[in-house]
Amino acid sequence: MPESSRLATEIAALLRRERSVGRLTQQQLADRAGTSQSAVARVERGGRVPSLDLVERLFAALGRQLAVTTEPLDNHLDAEMDALAGRSTTDRIDELGLDRLLDRLGDLPHLLTGSTAALLQGAPVPVDAVEIAVRWCDSARFTAWLTAAYGQRWNARWGEFGGLHLEPEEPGEHLWMTRYGEIRAQMCDEFPAAIEVRHGERGYRVVPLVAVELTDPRAAALLRRHRQRAADGRAPDVGPADRTGR
Repeated sequence: MPESSRLATEIAALLRRERSVGRLTQQQLADRAGTSQSAVARVERGGRVPSLDLVERLFAALGRQLAVTTEPLDNHLDAEMDALAGRSTTDRIDELGLDRLLDRLGDLPHLLTGSTAALLQGAPVPVDAVEIAVRWCDSARFTAWLTAAYGQRWNARWGEFGGLHLEPEEPGEHLWMTRYGEIRAQMCDEFPAAIEVRHGERGYRVVPLVAVELTDPRAAALLRRHRQRAADGRAPDVGPADRTGR
C-alpha cells in the first residue's frame, strides 16, 4: 500500500491474520463485534489509524487483545527483512498470489518490477502488491483488464480504494485492488531490458536489480538498507536466484 501510518498497517495485518485463523468472513466478524462489514474492511485496508474502541472490539470478538510496546525506530523493518530472509521464495510467491494474478493477466504485455522483481531475485524485501511495468501504448488494454477484474484505484485522499477513474492516464497513484489481489503499475514508454528468473517450473520476466534501483525509489531504499545491514554483518545471507538474461 502507499505510505500511511505504520500502526494502521500493522493493525490491518494483524486483524486479517487473526480473522483468517478464526475462519471468519468480514461480515461474521462485524456481527460479533457489533459493527459493519465496511468498518472491518476499512481497518483491514490499513489506510488510516482506526479508533481504539473499534480495534478493541474487533480483537475481543476474535478472543484476542493488542499488546503495546516501544522499539527503536525502523526496528520492525529490520526484523521483517530478517524474517523474510529465512523464508523460501516459493512460499513468498504463493503468499503473494503472484502466479494466479499473472495467469489472469493473460496476453497483456508486462514485466515484473519493483519489490516483486527484487523478491524473485532473492532479496528479502517486503512486497505489498504485485508490481508490473506496463507500456503507455498498452494502457487501454490494461484499463480493460482492470475493469474486467473489478478493479478499484487507490484514493490517497480518502485513504482507501475507490472513487477514482481506473485509467492510468487519470490523476492518482498507479495502484489498484482487483479480485485477484493488489497490483501496482509503472507506466513506461518502452520496456527496459529484462532477464528471466526461474522458480520451480515457471519462468518470470523481471527487471534486473540494477535497473530496479534506478527506477523505483521505494524498492531502492529497501535494497540499500538490506545491503548495508549485510555489510555490517546484521543481515542473513541470501542466495542468488536462478536467472537467465533475455
